Amino acid sequence: MQQVFDGHNDVLFRLWNHMKRGTDPVAEFVEGSESQGYEGSGRGHIDMLRAKAGGLIGGLCAIYVPSGHLDFAKPDARGHYITPLAAPLERQPSLDIALGFAAIALRIERAGGWRLCRSREDIAASVNDGIFAAVLHMEGCEAIDDELSALETFYAAGLRSLGPVWSRNNIFGHGVPFAYPMSPDTGPGLTDAGKRLVKECNRLGILIDLAHITEKGFWDVAQLSDQPLVVSHSNAHAITPVARNLTDRQLDAVRESNGLVGLNFAVGMLRADGQENAATSIPEMIRHVDHLVGKLGIDGVALGSDFDGATIPVEIGDAAGLQKLVEGLSGAGYGEDDLAKICRGNWMRVLASAWHEGSDHKV
Repeated sequence: MQQVFDGHNDVLFRLWNHMKRGTDPVAEFVEGSESQGYEGSGRGHIDMLRAKAGGLIGGLCAIYVPSGHLDFAKPDARGHYITPLAAPLERQPSLDIALGFAAIALRIERAGGWRLCRSREDIAASVNDGIFAAVLHMEGCEAIDDELSALETFYAAGLRSLGPVWSRNNIFGHGVPFAYPMSPDTGPGLTDAGKRLVKECNRLGILIDLAHITEKGFWDVAQLSDQPLVVSHSNAHAITPVARNLTDRQLDAVRESNGLVGLNFAVGMLRADGQENAATSIPEMIRHVDHLVGKLGIDGVALGSDFDGATIPVEIGDAAGLQKLVEGLSGAGYGEDDLAKICRGNWMRVLASAWHEGSDHKV
């Protein structure tokens, strides 16, 4: 079984949502959501039991402040759709929600469900101890002020990765909409505050994730940042031309920076027709991996599932099904060394670089 370190999940969002309905988020993660008697689609994708079953040793766990009213557009007769950007959020309510997510993460750690990791050494120790290695990520920085004071506080609490924007605009930059077919070049990039945020992340050692930003914002970060370019959960625009996927020109820049792209399991970002159809095959996933490897090299491709944040292929199902993708990749000709890089090694490399650590320690 290949150990998998996953570059993006929304398990904290699921647990926060269920907590508002009366579910204990710690018990749901530690014991599994079935033990809580929660029925229906809310069961989600990750808990401690299913992570162990699928070889999921850890990942970047997102603090994501939801948009109040966001109606995803229905495809027209051609299968095309454009969902308008969600409205900007106010900072104070966003901060309250982000702190609530962080509190859930800390409670899970106290209960022994995972360990919050601030360094690659922490990740290695957690994996060695058989404990899920969670890294706090912030997906959209609405909780951060333009003075960046809150960034210091979240860093002290364990934040080690952030995306300046989600698919909406904020004081730091502009996000891409959920749309097919559409170029990622949909609007302006970083604001002046966003440029200060990039420089401060470089100073502190916080990974900058470009998964939801406009193409202009991507190039702004590429010009400013001293880190490898990282896109935690996106796919190849050449195969699936949704605005959230990356053009070949962007992939070339990621390779030149020694960065990586994490394969997103979201079916609408995998299928050539861009449709939200869970009957999406593992070979369709591998087609994106092949394209990414062709553009980035084997050292530039990883996994960024978007578990608990997207509709994923029914063949995978949840975290317990991760080895089905590994088996598919093996059958497609990827050897054990290649699989080790895709499944965990490449994330360890870029995290070490962004966190100002050496590269001699392996997980």
